[in-house]
Amino acid sequence: MLFNGGDLIDEATAHAVAALRAVATDAYDWTTPAGGLEWSCLDTAEHIVSDFTAYAAQLTGRTAGTGTYVPMEIRLDAGTGADGAVRCVEASAGLLAAVVRTTPPGVRGWHPFPYGSADAAGFAAMGVVELVLHTYDILRAFAVPYEPPAGLPAAVLARQFPHVPPARDGEDPWRVLLWATGRADRAGHPRKDRWRWHNPIQVPAGPVELIEVSPDAAADLAAGGTGGSHWTEGGPFEGTRGAAGRTARAYAAGTHRPEWGMFTVVRVADRRAVGAMGFHGVPDDEGWAEVGYDLVPEARGNGYATEALRALTAWALDHPDHTAVSGLRALTDRDNTASHAVLTRAGFTRAADRDDSHTFEYARTRA
Repeated sequence: MLFNGGDLIDEATAHAVAALRAVATDAYDWTTPAGGLEWSCLDTAEHIVSDFTAYAAQLTGRTAGTGTYVPMEIRLDAGTGADGAVRCVEASAGLLAAVVRTTPPGVRGWHPFPYGSADAAGFAAMGVVELVLHTYDILRAFAVPYEPPAGLPAAVLARQFPHVPPARDGEDPWRVLLWATGRADRAGHPRKDRWRWHNPIQVPAGPVELIEVSPDAAADLAAGGTGGSHWTEGGPFEGTRGAAGRTARAYAAGTHRPEWGMFTVVRVADRRAVGAMGFHGVPDDEGWAEVGYDLVPEARGNGYATEALRALTAWALDHPDHTAVSGLRALTDRDNTASHAVLTRAGFTRAADRDDSHTFEYARTRA
C-alpha cells in the first residue's frame, strides 16, 4: 500500500484518540510512568503533541539545510489533565495532517536521520509512528491492550523502516514494528536497545535531483502506479517499472538495503519525475556496486542523466559512510551509444566486457 500521509494520520488519530479517551478518566492516574518509559502518561501525551507540532513547523518553516529544528518549545498548560491532553493530541494531529496535505512537492524539512532532511510523507510517517507507539506505552501503564488499525503498521514499516525485514510467515506487522522500536521480541532476531528510522535520501544534481524510492512506492510503481511522484509525459518508462519491481521483491525477501536501491530523477523546474537511477544492490565482496538508469523519451537529450549520474557517483564514493565502496560499474547494450555517451561524460571508462554487454567503471581512486 502506497503511504498516504494525511489520510493515515487521520486514521491513526481517530483510532488512538478513542483508545486514549477510554482511559482519560478519574479511574486512571496519568502521573503514572508510561509502560517502558521514564515519562509519565501525561508527559508522553505532551511528547506526542510536541512531535506533531514540531513536524508541521519543520515543513512550513522550510528548514531543510538549516541543520536544526525550528527553535520553539511545545508544552501543555500547567494543570492540564488527561482529557485535555488527549484533546491536544487530536488537535495537533489535525495540524500536521493539514500541513502534509498542503505542502508543495519537493519541500523538505530538517531531520537528522539519516542525512538531514525529510519530505512531507516522511514527517507524516514519523508522526504516525510516534502516535501509535506512545498510545501503546500509555495504555500499557493501565494494563489495557492496544493495537492500531490493520494495515497501518505494514505501511509505516515499508515507508519509514525499509532496513527492517518485513513481516513474513504469518508474523504480525504490529509486533514487527514493536520489535523494530525496542518494545518487543522477535523470533530469530536479537532484541533492539537502540533504533532509528530512515527518511528517503535527496541527492541534488543541478537541473534534477535524485529521491530515494521507499519500498511502498516501489511496489506501487511495479504495479502500474505513480509511486507517489508526478511524472512527465510518457513516464514511468518500462525500465523504471522493472527496477521498482526488483526493489519491491528485495524488500519482501528481507534483502533490501536503503541507499543501495532505486532513486527517481526529478526535474527541479517543475517537480516532474523524468526517470529513475540507482543500484542493483549493495556493493559486492570487492566493493563494487552496479548502477543503472532510465529516462522517459520526452526528457532525453537535456543532460539530465549525465548530471544525475555524476551526482550519484559522487554520493556513493565520497560519503563518509561509504569507505568500503571500491567503485561503480555499469553494463550497457553494445549498440546503446547514447548510454555510452552518458557514462563517458560522467567520468566512467571502458573496462573488460561482460557477456554481450559493454562495461564501464568508475573506481574510487578517480573520485
